[in-house]
Amino acid sequence: MSKKVLVISTSLRRNSNSYRLAQEFAKGAEAAGHEVELISLIGREINYCVGCLACQNTQKCVIDDDANLIAEKLVKADVVCYATPIYYYEMAGQMKTLLDRMNPLFPSDYAFRDVYMLSSAAEDGKDTDARAKSGLQGWIDCFEKARFAGSVFAGGVTMVGEIEGHKALQEAYTMGKNV
Repeated sequence: MSKKVLVISTSLRRNSNSYRLAQEFAKGAEAAGHEVELISLIGREINYCVGCLACQNTQKCVIDDDANLIAEKLVKADVVCYATPIYYYEMAGQMKTLLDRMNPLFPSDYAFRDVYMLSSAAEDGKDTDARAKSGLQGWIDCFEKARFAGSVFAGGVTMVGEIEGHKALQEAYTMGKNV
């Protein structure tokens, strides 16, 4: 059965290593016959949540920026995959800002069930992505029908293009193919 898969690359660096992971995940999901959209946050305006909670009644944020467009796509997706660089052992700030802005989805009849995370970092330690996964899990925990479905981490990559040949690219492709 074909699923709607939304892949969101949160890196603001063009051709970043985490974006490459997102591309491979998307290619895998497309190869499996799913409808896939890959969104990059590059050039997007996403402001901070102001905590007014108006969205809990309207299911739309009062801030008129690109987060509303992403929320409209996310609510209809069966599968969501976030890709992020790891900065200081945590998800990139723009990913956290985007997650905060997805608050209008909380009271909605959202479609997504499986949420994935792809990440890359200069550090290659075993737990380098642990805090980022924990942060995403906290967001997922607010959506009773959703679950953290898996992650791929590429460590030891810093500069653009360093990820080429890394085993994580194949892992991301395979994960996408198996959604």
